[in-house]
Amino acid sequence: MALELKQVTKRVGGALHIKPVTLTLETGHFNVLLGATGSGKTSLIKLMAGLDPIAEGSVIMDGQDVTRLSTQKRKISLVHQFFINYPHMTVRENIASPLKVAGMAKSELEGRVEEAASLLQLGPMLDRRPHELSGGQQQRCALARAIAKESRAVFLDEPLANLDYKLREELRAQLPELFAGRGAVVVYATSEPEEALMLGGETALMNDGSVTQFGKTADIYRNPANVQAAAVFSDPPINTAPVVKQGDQVRLNAGVSWSASGAAAGLADGDYIIAIRPHHVLPVSTEATSVHMSGRVQVTELTGSESSAHFEMGQGSWVSLSHGVHPYEVGELHDFHMNPSECYFFAPDGTRVA
Repeated sequence: MALELKQVTKRVGGALHIKPVTLTLETGHFNVLLGATGSGKTSLIKLMAGLDPIAEGSVIMDGQDVTRLSTQKRKISLVHQFFINYPHMTVRENIASPLKVAGMAKSELEGRVEEAASLLQLGPMLDRRPHELSGGQQQRCALARAIAKESRAVFLDEPLANLDYKLREELRAQLPELFAGRGAVVVYATSEPEEALMLGGETALMNDGSVTQFGKTADIYRNPANVQAAAVFSDPPINTAPVVKQGDQVRLNAGVSWSASGAAAGLADGDYIIAIRPHHVLPVSTEATSVHMSGRVQVTELTGSESSAHFEMGQGSWVSLSHGVHPYEVGELHDFHMNPSECYFFAPDGTRVA
């Protein structure tokens, strides 16, 4: 089973909202749509699900052109970030609802409901109504409905966004197992790079209605094809800055320079953009080749066992993310150390060159 998009677009008021997208999404793993709010993830899911009309292009499911088919005829399931359950129905009836619409025999329907409820640990709650459930249990009910339906494709549109941290972690770990071996193409939309990495599989990075890169999730993280891909796959935001390569030296506009090495050493002299993730910009030197930087701290934050600091250096703002607790003071100058071997180099148009 595969879900193929061929030059699919969406228009809003005559303007392209989703620019031509060509993708092949397959079973056996999660297919993740990763991008910031407004990047086009939900819009693309609606086109795949048949909820919004396609302006140009086609959608192929298992070799069948379904571009003009209704959502119901595509045999898909959709789980939103909001708990969409029928309030007047019990959990049992909610899970069974799409199976009843499909005219499934009662004996098979009951077996499917019991199996899905068991997987999602909803067995004791089958006779409750949604208002008697916690937020996590309501979302489990929505997921159970999608599993019981045995759809050809399952679309999960930020399904954990409205749950608390503990429930998110719990369900995130369970999701790959829940859909493993079911033969459905699973598409999961998220704005969190960490979530994409945890789910694995393949990821389509989205920015301004376009897919900027598609491939194995870990490969894209390690090898972004362009500066937009590097930016999408970083939280906190990746540091970017203009540099000049001259001879064997790379020079930042803040008066910071270092010796070019690795792939960067072979670049022609000229202007480039570097990008480096915050966890390679640290308040202490960890490498003999670390580049010393100094910046005025603008914002600092403790998140669990990590410290982050946004600091101003030259004309730009940078971010450092490090393990442990560090005594940053807002408004004060602080030393930081960048590992230049972790820098990506991009041409002025954003294309990766090293």
